[in-house]
Parts: sequence; structure tokens; C-alpha cells
Amino acid sequence: MTSVAEARAAMLAAARALPGETVALEQALGRTLAAPVRALRAQPPFAASAMDGYALRAADTPGGLRIVGESAAGHAFKKVLHAGEAVRISTGAPIPIGADAVLIQEDACVEGDQLHSGAVAPGKHVRDAGVDFAADEIVLEAGCELDPISLALAAAAGAPDVEVVRRPRVTILCAGDEIAPPGAVLRDDQIFESCSYAIAGLATQWGALPTRVGVLADDPAAIARAAEKALRSSDLVAFIGSASVGPHDHARSVFESLGARIVVPKVDMRPGKPTWFATTPVAPLLGLPGNPASAIVATVLFLKPLLERMLGRSGELVFRRARLAKAMPENGPREAYLRARTKEVSSENWIEAAAEQDSSLLSVLAGANALLVRSACAPPARQGDCCEFVSVLL
Repeated sequence: MTSVAEARAAMLAAARALPGETVALEQALGRTLAAPVRALRAQPPFAASAMDGYALRAADTPGGLRIVGESAAGHAFKKVLHAGEAVRISTGAPIPIGADAVLIQEDACVEGDQLHSGAVAPGKHVRDAGVDFAADEIVLEAGCELDPISLALAAAAGAPDVEVVRRPRVTILCAGDEIAPPGAVLRDDQIFESCSYAIAGLATQWGALPTRVGVLADDPAAIARAAEKALRSSDLVAFIGSASVGPHDHARSVFESLGARIVVPKVDMRPGKPTWFATTPVAPLLGLPGNPASAIVATVLFLKPLLERMLGRSGELVFRRARLAKAMPENGPREAYLRARTKEVSSENWIEAAAEQDSSLLSVLAGANALLVRSACAPPARQGDCCEFVSVLL
């Protein structure tokens, strides 16, 4: 079997960043830049006042000056400031030519058009041109995920639109005679299908465009028809179930008949051992176990990095550290990802694994926010020992 790290590396090696597309800035929140954003001009494009007050020449202070006009935001004083002159100025307004300092309003003594100023140092309360960024400077690098602040920065740089990586199209297929869509009239030997909802939701949170396909029967011809269509229209196909070695598990053989090459046959992990991965001439394929917890754990460990790579990022999974809230027994021969919950106490993360870890129990996973990592054959761990975990939803 392939280790978790080896499996993820093999999958990432087969994934490629998708091409870019141009979108309006207001539609770019959460998208990943495919090209850097350069400033159309410096910000600010002129020396500006940092305070309300009076623009003047520092060399004229201390002393009396004549107020000869005003520089307001959006309405610059157009003349040159000469010796002995001052201009009323607003925060953000351009510093007049000839001025090199600002006397703040609170320190000004004004009578009519006469200003008495104490000593003011050159450059006082003046924002130099380009202090935020220079013309043609790269303000946002390719690969940046656009949050509200970076959108504001792009707007300040003059970008009405940006080139972002196209969102990965993910088709989610699931097969099994034992499952049926929610709302269907079930036979006594059936359950409601649930995995595809979690996987589609996670894929959406991670920047993809998922499409769920209805439940497929355990029939090779039906699986082949759906698989062919999904591969033609997707950047990635996720297939849930029909992944073990039973007589009704047809997925792998069907995809192999369509040109798939199995790269990862199974993964040495618990839960999620039946996870598999294949490349095809048109799109990669991630096979997920049928049990809900197993499928969702594998989705966090493998689908998320694949989508990250397609979005032009590293695809590296983020492992965090916490202290064990309870002692743990030794682990078995497979790397384990235990459903757990973290809690911050006195600025330190603590984590506790759920008491029940059966891979069919979706309710346990719904109460978890993390996967506690236990290496293969790990010895017993004491309360307070440090361990690694992976966040489920982030």
C-alpha cells in the first residue's frame, strides 16, 4: 500500500494549474490570481497632507504667514507657494508646489488671512508621493487568494478587473444499490446517500465548481456512461464507493476500460484505505471510499491539495500542533486520522479524539473540527503530549 504522504505526492504530480480568466474586481473575492496586479500609478500620486491644517514652507517658521488659498481633497491649490505664504489644507489633499510641511489645525493661530506658526520641521505631516506603492510596482503576486483587503489594494492600484485561475470543475459520482437520494422511498436494505453533499460543499469552500450526479446503480454500463460524460466535462472526477474488492465493486475496472491508469491503488491509512487515484487522457480521477467518514477524511487529505494545486498554489496540507486532552493508546499498523475536536485554553490548542471512530458514523464527524494524526505503530501518548492535527473545514 501507498503511504499517505506518498499518495498525496503522486496525486499532486499529476495535477496542473488551470488557465486564467479575467473577471471584474467585484466578482473576484476568494479567487486566486493567475497574473500579478501592477499599479497603474503611484499611491498617492502626489505628496499629500496627513492632517487638516496649513501647508507652508518650514523655512518660514516660526513666524507670521499670509493665507493665500486652500488645497482640498480633490481640489488642489494650483499656484506655487511663495515665501511667507500658507494654504489651508485638508487631509489627503495635495501639498502645493513650494510647500514642504503642514502645521496642524490644533497648533494654528489665525486672524483673518494671517497665520502665526510655531517652528515646523521639513516634511512634518506630509505623505510622500508613492509612499504606499510606486507606479508599475507589483502590489499582488500571482497565486494570491483575493480577500477583501487585497481587493481594495487592487482597486487602489487602478485595476477594474483581474486575471484569476479558472475554478476547477469537479464532477462527483457515487454508485451503490444500497443507497438512494434523500427523499426517495427506501427499501428495507437501503440508506440515504450523504457523502456527495459533504464533498460538494467542501469543494465549493475550497474554490471549485462541483457538480453532483445522481446515485448510480452497481452496473458497469451505467457507471461507464456517467464516467465518460464526467471525464469530458471536468477538470477532476471524484468517484464515491464501488472501490473495494467485492463482486459488485466495478468502478476501477470501468475507468481502466476508459483509459485510466491507476497511480495509487490504495492508501495505508485508517479510515480511508480503499482511496485510489488514477490519471486519464482527459482528467485525473480520485476514488473515495463509500463509508461517509472514510470518504470525507480522504477528501480533506487528498481532494483539497489537488484543488489547491489546480488553483496554482502549492497543494501542501497544513498540519497544526496541539496538546492531547486525554491519553491515547498505541496505534495500529496504519496511519490514523481520528475525528477530534480542538479547543483553545490559555492561548494553547488542546485536542480530544471522539470516543467512537467507526468509519460509518457521520454524526461523529459532524461533531468534529479536526483530524488527529497518529503515525503507524505510534506508542501510547500521555495527556498533555504534543500531536499533529489537520483542520476539517478550513
